[in-house]
Amino acid sequence: MARPRPKVVTLTDAAAARMSTIMSSADENYIGVKIGVKNGGCAGMEYTMDYATEAAPLDEVVEENGIKILIDPKAVLFLIGAEIDYITEKLSQRFVFNNPNQTDACGCGESVTIVPRKADA
Repeated sequence: MARPRPKVVTLTDAAAARMSTIMSSADENYIGVKIGVKNGGCAGMEYTMDYATEAAPLDEVVEENGIKILIDPKAVLFLIGAEIDYITEKLSQRFVFNNPNQTDACGCGESVTIVPRKADA
């Protein structure tokens, strides 16, 4: 019997609560949040987060704390084991990716260096 696959990403309670609030006040009826990575920034890659209106055929779907997360298939190996948090500081509020595959970040925090995780043998 195969063991269940671990979730690609997890959400903290704070991130799930914020995503729920944002989605409930949106003008359209979204099914979840689409997460991915793209080339860009001074460190090489940037995380992406968008509303999801539908799931693409190869999206990895994770249900976490009442939120449906759709992960771009090209981003899965970059995001395995990542936790998404929502933090509030004195002058800002933002989503933060705590990603074990991230090896570096630029000074402004807008881009990161991520090494894809090797498939388990």
